[in-house]
Amino acid sequence: MSIRRSTKSRRAVAAVSLTAALALAISGCGTDGGGKTNDVGSSPSSAPSKSSDENKEAKQEDTAAGDNVDPNVKLAEVKGDGLTLVINQVKRDSGGFVTVQGQIKNESGETRNTSTWAGTESTVSSRNPNSVAGATLVDKTGKKRYYVLRDTEDRCLCTTSIPPLLAGRTTPVFMQFPAPPSTTTEVDFTLPSFATASLKISG
Repeated sequence: MSIRRSTKSRRAVAAVSLTAALALAISGCGTDGGGKTNDVGSSPSSAPSKSSDENKEAKQEDTAAGDNVDPNVKLAEVKGDGLTLVINQVKRDSGGFVTVQGQIKNESGETRNTSTWAGTESTVSSRNPNSVAGATLVDKTGKKRYYVLRDTEDRCLCTTSIPPLLAGRTTPVFMQFPAPPSTTTEVDFTLPSFATASLKISG
């Protein structure tokens, strides 16, 4: 009997000790400025947030709708084949790039094919169908032409997979080029089927 009572007593003490330890741990988390609690609680919510950011970047790559670009700003406007190209931003980045962003509107009464904007370079156009990979910048002062940047697999840093543009519809576009020297503040921009536009570089 004494052995049984001793065993029960030990179990009771152990249970009380465990309860006290858990209570102390819980109260410690509550007074830790919410650090551990927030870390655990924010993990599920932070994952969708990251996914959303990645989707946003992917969307920018495909549609060229960049952040903080005012569609009402018109730095240049050129026409071609019933279409109007409006340039909204030409910005020099710290990484040594120039990014051109704008929008193309079909003002004709018919659907327009977008395949010609990819240019005539077969390797690039095949890797970037229905894109604006055929765009160029010309530094007349430095007498140098700049092509849209591309990776080692000839995928361009520009809007791709643009569907045929229905009458009255508008599509946003972007193109990224190597930056001319900092002394160059103005370049000529061309996109197949459109007239040439003179652009001032900001940033």
